[in-house]
Amino acid sequence: MMNKMIVSNLLHRPLRSAISIVAVALEVTLILLIVGLSLGMLSDARQRQQGIGADVVVLPPGSSAIVSFTGAPAPIKIADILKKLPHIVAVAPVLMQLSAAGTVETIYGIDLKSYESLGGPFTYLHGGPFQGPNDALVDDFFAQGHHVKVGDTIEILNHPFRVAGIVAHGKGARKFLPITTLQDLIGAQNKASAFYLKLDNPNNADVVIKEIKSVPGMGDYVIRSTREYLSMMTPSALPGLSAFINVVIAISVTIGFIVIFQAMYTAVMERTREIGILKSLGASKLYVVNVVLRETVLLAVGGVIVGVVVSLIARLAMREKLPTLPVVVTGGWILRSTIIAIVGAVLGALYPAFKAAQKDPIDALAYE
Repeated sequence: MMNKMIVSNLLHRPLRSAISIVAVALEVTLILLIVGLSLGMLSDARQRQQGIGADVVVLPPGSSAIVSFTGAPAPIKIADILKKLPHIVAVAPVLMQLSAAGTVETIYGIDLKSYESLGGPFTYLHGGPFQGPNDALVDDFFAQGHHVKVGDTIEILNHPFRVAGIVAHGKGARKFLPITTLQDLIGAQNKASAFYLKLDNPNNADVVIKEIKSVPGMGDYVIRSTREYLSMMTPSALPGLSAFINVVIAISVTIGFIVIFQAMYTAVMERTREIGILKSLGASKLYVVNVVLRETVLLAVGGVIVGVVVSLIARLAMREKLPTLPVVVTGGWILRSTIIAIVGAVLGALYPAFKAAQKDPIDALAYE
């Protein structure tokens, strides 16, 4: 009987019910898409670092924990020193340059032969390797998202480059240049940002790290096994990401809270006579609170369903149109956003519910 009355109340005010559902859906969509985008980009960066195939990464002193944000202060001749150490079978110096033209991305300057010695050669989907200093390689996600073909000219760091090849994604960057070309572009001749090492056995990583640290002048370098580095690429380990996610959640909850509060408060005021009738028939205060809160939960559940569906559709659309911006929507975050939305909606409805329960039945019946 109560459920039938609740559904009738919601259907009697379709516009207000729809607005409340949309508000909760917006709350859920904001959480799933923005958090999903953050986690997706982090996961994508992790997979691309893993795809390079290195076992140890050597970074200059003072480098960021995030490889892509390091500078280029290390002499490239360090590669020759590292090659002489035991257990190291290949060394690939890489020059990295952060670019904010259009989207934030990291350009890799590589020596093709040494880079491919780490995890195997590039898989060329179209075209082939560099043919000259003004050639570039791009991955398939970049090519798809920007409608780029082999032979096209693209601008990188305000310089035109011919696309020599389109490679399968997952081997570090999305754009690759010859290392000497990038050195000349950014004024970092004979410099490298990172040295990727391939070992005879990944289990020798700790031994190799100690050996490198013992080399004169290398004690201050940041040296990590790839396994350790990848384990650091989590939301809790990256500065600011967890705080950003919490801010997104707080904004989303505030939106849902305000809309639900306003909707239920207005509904209570409009249904004063109905509440008076319920109380005159013997309805307790708890019964009235229960009615209002159950209406709120029903609206919240409807909003959650709409929000999840919209988020999944948006993720598919982004994957098709913007493949370089991956969105990860996990079951854990769907459950978390559901709980957040329902709790926020209930909190927004508490005051209107208790206000309804406090109404005097005689005054309520006389209300116009």
